[in-house]
Amino acid sequence: MALLSGHVQLDSRPTLTTTDGNQNSTEVDALDVRQTLDPAAQYKMNHQRRGIALIFNHEHFFWHLRLPERRGTLADRNNLKRSLTDLGFDVRHFDDLKAEDVLQKIYEASKDDHSNADCFVCVFLSHGENDHVYAYDAQIKIETITDMFRGDKCQSLVGKPKIFIIQACRGDKHDNPVIAPDSTDGSDESTVNETEVDAAGVYTLPAGADFIMCYSVAQGYFSHRETVNGSWYIQDLCEALRKHGSSLEFTELLTVVNRKVSHRKVDMCRDINAIGKKQIPCFASMLTKKLYFHKKI
Repeated sequence: MALLSGHVQLDSRPTLTTTDGNQNSTEVDALDVRQTLDPAAQYKMNHQRRGIALIFNHEHFFWHLRLPERRGTLADRNNLKRSLTDLGFDVRHFDDLKAEDVLQKIYEASKDDHSNADCFVCVFLSHGENDHVYAYDAQIKIETITDMFRGDKCQSLVGKPKIFIIQACRGDKHDNPVIAPDSTDGSDESTVNETEVDAAGVYTLPAGADFIMCYSVAQGYFSHRETVNGSWYIQDLCEALRKHGSSLEFTELLTVVNRKVSHRKVDMCRDINAIGKKQIPCFASMLTKKLYFHKKI
């Protein structure tokens, strides 16, 4: 292939005939060789505002759903509120909203003017199943939430990071330990701090460019939550945000969180089959640049 006067040309080559009589030719995918990408490119994070962070916290559920209470989730909510506020977010939290009210709050946020904001965050603390999370009285499809922030529906967030954090169980399996080191981050709290699991499961979903989906556990496994200190994932995420939130690139920070959570194990649980089990979070990044939450001047 040769480049002449700014145009891409192909070197001519003979077409070969295969033994079965078919012609074997080579094709190329179109490529603009003039396009270069800066691997160090960062999202612009010097807008007037950091942005809105919505936290939907669900501890109690309508009895007909037959879902257990999520003891310890208030600790997660408060922990996240502190950490996100420290990073400059306008944090708005809601407890045990019905599905209709959750969708209304999210719709209102999608219609806000984010032109002077860096990004957007939405957190769900609840039970989950397949591609849904639970509000107080019904399931909500995760795609219904993320779709409200696509470019054609929320133009003021086009090209800006849209961060979704899902603390919910994603299956019915426990992760068995495969190595023997005893270097865990387990709590030394009194016996009242038991470990519970969030019910059902959530699948990893694509959402579109500049989205990042952060999940408390890999697909198919339980997500663990302590009844006093809150969930393992949110505890370690908030600690990482406090220590490294303004200095470490966000996907690198999430990798640190993965490592910290993976070092934990269940020490005390009413389900004896859960004792000693592990957990590993995951994230699906559709970000197109590096994401830093540098302190605003």
